[in-house]
Amino acid sequence: MIQTKTLGARVFDMFNVIFMGILAFSCLYPLWYALCLSISNKAAANSGLVTIFPIGFSLASYQEIMGDMKFFNSFWISIQRTVFGTIITLLLIIMMAYPLAKKNTEYRIRNKLMWLVIFCMVFNGGTIPWYITVKNYGLIDSIWGLVLAGSLPVFNLILMMNFFRSLPKDLEEAAVVDGAGPWRILFGIVVPCSVPVIATIVLFTGVYHWNEFFQGLVLTTGEAHYPLQTYIKQMVVNIPMTNLTKDQLENLSKLSNRSLDAAKIFIAMIPMLIVYPFLQRYFVNGIMLGAVKE
Repeated sequence: MIQTKTLGARVFDMFNVIFMGILAFSCLYPLWYALCLSISNKAAANSGLVTIFPIGFSLASYQEIMGDMKFFNSFWISIQRTVFGTIITLLLIIMMAYPLAKKNTEYRIRNKLMWLVIFCMVFNGGTIPWYITVKNYGLIDSIWGLVLAGSLPVFNLILMMNFFRSLPKDLEEAAVVDGAGPWRILFGIVVPCSVPVIATIVLFTGVYHWNEFFQGLVLTTGEAHYPLQTYIKQMVVNIPMTNLTKDQLENLSKLSNRSLDAAKIFIAMIPMLIVYPFLQRYFVNGIMLGAVKE
């Protein structure tokens, strides 16, 4: 017998559809607006007429970006920072989370080290001591300053540690019987079984390094060393008003600072939009399994 939904259930379903539609629109609209603004003409962009659709289609902003070497230099710095930072952070988290996932009887200083980790998460030394430390190591204006400063996020460490604790102990016991050592157990058994939480941490870390701008502002002294988000944050479009060629004058008449900024922001979002779908299917499992344990 086919059961029909009650009026209350239909209303509830309709409410859910409307609510999720509004939520999806609120998430997607800023991306769509940036695209529309970046391909609108100068008059429409400067007057604020662009809302849902582009007005007066123009690719002048993207043509200008193609000749902006500072933008591509900062783009390359951000790629290096994201790749190196994600790899180093992942290795540090794995090697620290594995012993912390053991019981106190197996790793005697486990509780003391855990208290130290939690203390560092709750209390911050401050920007000035952090900057002085990085400067004393000679990491100013270096990609390694951006990579190593804050390379052990405690929240991600706890996620990884809890996931390791959820793995069956029989796996390690069987490996020990077969003669495997700690390094072989970690990278031959534990890590391959931890793909969901590793993918989640890769996503968290990659997004952090790609979107972070404050460290680039503090740890670098000029635009030549800026990562992408710092460059966009500090972006001021200065177009010389003397010795302009005919083509430059023509481009100037078509170019708007607002549409140019929107084009750079839209291009900066593309790498994360490409990477996210490949990691999204692991995201929920990694968060749930890494958060439910003690």
